[in-house]
This record gives sequence, C-alpha cells and structure tokens, in this order.
Amino acid sequence: MIGTMKIIVTGGAGFIGSHVVHALLNGGHEVTVLDDFNDFYDPAIKRANVTSFTTRGAKVEVSEIDLREWEPVKDLFARVKPDAVIHLAARAGVRPSILDPKLYIDTNITGTFHVLEAARLSGCSKVLFASSSSVYGLSRTVPFREDLPLLQTLSPYAATKLAGEQLCGNYVNLHGMRIVALRFFTVYGPGQRPDLAIHSFTDAIENGRSIRQFGDGTTRRDYTYIDDIVQGVMGALSFVEGEGPLFEIFNLGENETTTLAQLIAAIEKALGKKAVIERLPEQKGDMPLTASDITKARTLLGYAPGTPIREGIPKFVAWYRELHAGRVG
Repeated sequence: MIGTMKIIVTGGAGFIGSHVVHALLNGGHEVTVLDDFNDFYDPAIKRANVTSFTTRGAKVEVSEIDLREWEPVKDLFARVKPDAVIHLAARAGVRPSILDPKLYIDTNITGTFHVLEAARLSGCSKVLFASSSSVYGLSRTVPFREDLPLLQTLSPYAATKLAGEQLCGNYVNLHGMRIVALRFFTVYGPGQRPDLAIHSFTDAIENGRSIRQFGDGTTRRDYTYIDDIVQGVMGALSFVEGEGPLFEIFNLGENETTTLAQLIAAIEKALGKKAVIERLPEQKGDMPLTASDITKARTLLGYAPGTPIREGIPKFVAWYRELHAGRVG
C-alpha cells in the first residue's frame, strides 16, 4: 500500500483519466486534473466526467490548461508541488494523426516535454506516462514484449508516443527521475470516447445506421477493459514509489486477441440486433495486429486483468443503454 499523495493527472477529464481519478480519490489521494477540454469529441462529455468527481466532496481541483502552453503548465506544477504525475493527456487516434500530424507532434511531444520539465522544476520525480501499443508497428514477434526492438512506427500518433517514451528515458538518465511508461492496448468500457470503434459501432447498430468496416474483418486487437487498465495504473503508481529500476516500460493488455469480425458479432449479440456493414479498404497507418505479452506487468505490478471481451462487451452495452435510456432514434 502507498501513502496518500498529491497527484496531477493530465487528461483527467477524459475516458481513461476520469476512471483513474476516481480510483485515486477512492484511495484518499489529493488530485489536480489538468485538461484542455478540447473539441476532439464533445467537451460536454469531459465536463460531465469532471462533475462526477467534483460533486463527491473529494480533494480534487480542475485546471483548464493546454499542454502546449509552457507557462501555465509550469505555474500549475510550481503551485501544486505534486508527489507524482500521471500523464494521460494526448491527442489520440491513428487516422486523425495522419490528417493533422503537426497537432499531434505539438501536443504529444512538446506537451510531454512540458510535463516532464515542469515536474522536474517542481521537485516531482515520479511520473507515469501513457504510451500505446501502436509503438510496436509491424513487429513480427507476437505477442509483443516490452524489449522488442522498435524499428518502424506506422503513424504520426505512434511516432509521438515512442518519442514520449524516449523523452521519459532522457529525464531518468539526466535528472534521476523515476518513470514508468505504460503501453495501453485498445482500451474500452463505460465512458469510452464516442469516436472509438466499440462505442461508435454500438451506437450505429442500436440506431439502425450502417457501420464502416475497414478491411476484410481479419485485423486483430487486444481489447482491454477499463477496470483492468486502472488496476495496472494503480500498480504502476505503487511501483514508482518503490526502490526498483528508475525507468520501466509495461504492456497493459488483456492478453487475448479478437478479430474485427468477431468484435462486431459480439456487439450484435449483446444488442440483439444485426449490423449493416459498409465495407471499405484498409486504412493506412492501422496495425494489422496488436497482442500483448503481459508477463512483466503480472510479475512486477501484480497486474491481473479480469474482464475478457466476451464479458466486457455486454457490460459496455448495458452501460450504453442505461446512458441513453429514453432517447428517441
């Protein structure tokens, strides 16, 4: 068990971030959320996430700051003087990063530098960095292990995440900070962003709209339920509080893969409705396969994912229908 801490959570109003904030508050920690509430998807969703924890009387502060702006980030860290930082904020998504790579580089690389430098200047030496399975690119070794050589990423998004890991390594080497990078594998669950596949497919099938399937349905993903990701993040927080290596990288996945066709079938079954599928060519930048080797996380973080896709999809659909109860169309 770790003692209570002051923790800054960047991106704390988002999908993963809001779940992490709830877990931290349940653990008695004092949390400061840094989020810019951008319009990548409806900001009202993020504001509702924030309301869910600001109304519970817990020790939480919310600061609306863009990570690309150095002075506000530096000033917040100087004032809060956090014991640890959980850096989840990023521009996410492979396809949008291809359309606007500069935005991704400015937010995910420069923004991560700002977080690391502000942490250093404030005296905070403990950082968790949210990376991505996308860094593995076209790796031929399956499942993916953290020590695989990473020779080529496939999208600007993936490149920014790998660059973020490298910046973390720099700060460990140069400044003695203790940093863990967590490679998330396709996270889903209650609260998932509406633009992501499981949520958008569910919404379309439920409301009789067609869904877009890129490729022939054989691409495979290691879908990871949000509760399992949060468990891994909390394990990593305990890890950086310990006496182990200063820099580690961990996969956080479910340790099983599901094809796109199987995913659509699982959503159809949970909804009790058939999908109308619009078949499109494969998209550049998409990985044909993600598969996590989680041996290291099991061993060092006590990570034990407990929600396979066959259980997670019905849970997500139940949440979705509760959220939209009474909605017409």
